[in-house]
Amino acid sequence: MNASYTVEQALAGQRKREGSRWLYLLGFGVLICASLVLDIATGPSMLSLADVTATLLDPALADPTARAIVLDMRLPIALMALVVGAALGVGGAEMQTLLDNPMASPFTLGMAAAAGLGAALSLYFGGFGLPSLVAIPLGAFVMCMVCASVLLGLALMRHVSSQTLILAGIALLFLFQSLLSLLQFLSSPELSQQILFWLFGSLNKTTWTTLLMTSAVTLVCCALLFQDAWKLTALRLGEARARSLGVDVTRLRVKTLVLVALMTSTAISFVGVIGFIGLVAPHIARMLVGEDQRFFIPLSMLSGGFLLSTASVLSKTLVPGALFPIGIVTAIIGVPFFFWLILGKRGRHA
Repeated sequence: MNASYTVEQALAGQRKREGSRWLYLLGFGVLICASLVLDIATGPSMLSLADVTATLLDPALADPTARAIVLDMRLPIALMALVVGAALGVGGAEMQTLLDNPMASPFTLGMAAAAGLGAALSLYFGGFGLPSLVAIPLGAFVMCMVCASVLLGLALMRHVSSQTLILAGIALLFLFQSLLSLLQFLSSPELSQQILFWLFGSLNKTTWTTLLMTSAVTLVCCALLFQDAWKLTALRLGEARARSLGVDVTRLRVKTLVLVALMTSTAISFVGVIGFIGLVAPHIARMLVGEDQRFFIPLSMLSGGFLLSTASVLSKTLVPGALFPIGIVTAIIGVPFFFWLILGKRGRHA
């Protein structure tokens, strides 16, 4: 009787927790819709929120000027903020899962800087004879995989802790950023300006073509990661526990690293190096839904998209008439959070 009652209590508690997790997902979905409309409504042309909403709901009846501004100029940029934020959010979530370290993300591990260097090298060498839409993402992916391979090699070595991997990632971050600055120094003024685009990060060069490419890669990679949701959840219990449950940990790590590198490099090749979204978004998701990857992955996507969409709005409103590079805005958000992580970790070990 008591045992049955205890099981029923546990099941009821689990159903309650899952219900609250679905509510968090729904809440972030609403926030993303609101931030998307607000992002489209902000800008130098002074369109009202009512005009923007009417244009989105019924483009055929909208003013031609408003339709051109909203649908051709602002909408792809606003959607790209959501897609890139989602890619970086999931990338950070899975890097933290693999390394069991709260400070892991594509940016802090150097993968974002490596992708930016690869994109810049493709520009410097004229795309190696390939179309720019192919050459730039390909160059970014190759360099991102170089960085990921170094990290994976270190992870497979004995006696290498996750803290050591984070330090190695930070060293790679400085290395790739220095090489990117060197490439900018050696380039012509025109090419140097293009490389500066990756150093600061910007959504302004988004087109419908680049948006569709980034969206397709992100959706496919996230779907493949979601297929391994229970394996990744088991990995959070510890490598030995995951192996005892039949998880091929090495294969899981390689697959996850490749998918994260592909998402990160594709996004960065079109919008530049954007930091800290992959660091902050997973922590928001973890605080709300815990480590269950069935909810952790989608909420990391939603929170990452919301953060970058909000940063896009701030980049256009911080100084009236000026457009801040979005990478600077995300750094303003992320650096205090990074310090909070460091100080919080020290406090827990004190």
